[in-house]
Amino acid sequence: MGYQIGSRALPMDRPWSADNGTQYPANWLRLSSPADRDAIGVTWGADDPVYDQRFYWSPTLAKQLDDKPAVDEDGKDLGYTQTGLKTQWKSTQNDIAGTLIAPSDWRIIKAKETSSNIPTVWKTYRAAVRTSCNTRQTEIDACKTVDELKELLFGSATIRKTKEQQKTDSDGKGVVDKDDKPVMETVDDLDSDGNIQMIANPAIATAWPTEPS
Repeated sequence: MGYQIGSRALPMDRPWSADNGTQYPANWLRLSSPADRDAIGVTWGADDPVYDQRFYWSPTLAKQLDDKPAVDEDGKDLGYTQTGLKTQWKSTQNDIAGTLIAPSDWRIIKAKETSSNIPTVWKTYRAAVRTSCNTRQTEIDACKTVDELKELLFGSATIRKTKEQQKTDSDGKGVVDKDDKPVMETVDDLDSDGNIQMIANPAIATAWPTEPS
């Protein structure tokens, strides 16, 4: 984001020239008034749109969700499969599970080498990691859109609890439409102290287990 004239970006604190050849000193942009800038067509450029590049090619173009056969511009099969986001993120779950289990591998090796028992708490934990991985991969497969997948993997753990209620006017009377039906609105659900109530987000993935202490 910054000043520009036409489609050309203007450098701050450096001399520059307009298209008509007029020279401007390095401090002109800082010292000029909005009227000065408007007079010669200098504008403030908008921020580049922000989007999650893990899931989107651009602010309006989502990446491919499912695996699909690769085809050329004429629709001819190219003989290989284009990997979609689901496959990529399912693979990532395997990597995460491996990272969680690896620190306790020595316990398994020690038990085998010394013919001793693996502590139950660690056997339970390692099994829970594998179960969580499988469950998360199933949840990924169930996503119908890229937005759902992103929410599943990176959504907030809690969301605002809302409720539907009739709108009221400035006098506190219920608002109705031309057919005398209540006009409803969605509002935050508050507790007895007036605080916004939060509930667990049902759209996020199953949590990974906590490592035993």
